Amino acid sequence: MIVVIDYDVGNVRSVCNAFRYIGCEVALSSEPGAIRDALGLVLPGVAAFGYAVNALGSAAELVKEVALSGKPLLGICVGYQMLFETSSEYGLHDGLGLVRGKVGPIPPGRVIPHIGWNQVKLPGDMDLFAGLGEAKHFYFAHSFCAEVADEQARVAYADYGFDLAASVQKGNIYGVQFHPEKSGRTGLKVLENFYEICENRKSREV
Repeated sequence: MIVVIDYDVGNVRSVCNAFRYIGCEVALSSEPGAIRDALGLVLPGVAAFGYAVNALGSAAELVKEVALSGKPLLGICVGYQMLFETSSEYGLHDGLGLVRGKVGPIPPGRVIPHIGWNQVKLPGDMDLFAGLGEAKHFYFAHSFCAEVADEQARVAYADYGFDLAASVQKGNIYGVQFHPEKSGRTGLKVLENFYEICENRKSREV
């Protein structure tokens, strides 16, 4: 079962509904047992970074522990930003530190927030984008963005007047700045790919 972390921020239920739509068994929970037993974890979020970190609370260390043990983790939007070390949104806040890098405001000179569809160039070696070709459009809604400094991470970029880090993969840790649950068939394929990643890990353990 995929467990979507329930921590009182926006879009958790829409993410659950998207997984159910593609036929995945999914639960919305913050219970330690459910997190430990999950096939894979999803950390969504529509909120300011500091609020989201505080709302996640004590579950943060457990999510980090379980991810470091090898369980697949997918961060979406603010959940993606929380994978990094720090954010400067309304003050300096610590993230989970699973991927080296920091989150800061979108550089001036662009329309902020970045809302709507944008094309993401899809590297062939990123598992979330298997079967999607070289580039696809996804739906974004954010004012802050990640600056990836982790040499072990693979990154997919969108052009927003600069190279916007739209997705990251570091081992079993995945993140997307865009909203797959709002990105039509292409977004659903990303969620299907994550579910397949989780299933493949389970089969290797048997």
